[in-house]
Amino acid sequence: MYIYNVTVNIEESVHPEWLVWIEQHILDVLATGHFVSAKMTEVLVEEEMGGKTYSIQYTANTREDLDKYYEQDATKLRNAGMKKFADKMLAFRTELKVINEFYPTTSNN
Repeated sequence: MYIYNVTVNIEESVHPEWLVWIEQHILDVLATGHFVSAKMTEVLVEEEMGGKTYSIQYTANTREDLDKYYEQDATKLRNAGMKKFADKMLAFRTELKVINEFYPTTSNN
């Protein structure tokens, strides 16, 4: 599995509007069919630059799914956000490969 992580810092002045927009944007990314799920989290660190920071994590089953997203949909979807929020939003992207997942075990003592 692969995680496509997008970390976004958004200025307070457009924060409420962005929150509405990002929910639809996440659904649009999922609608491409390249990801099986998405998770949005707030980063709990105060940024020197201000604003609020979020991490959106899209999960893809294969590297090929992620590559197809880049080839077919990423540019259009990224440009939509940049056009709407321009210099009020800063985003960077990270790719992660899941090596293993661990869960707590339950014991019946």
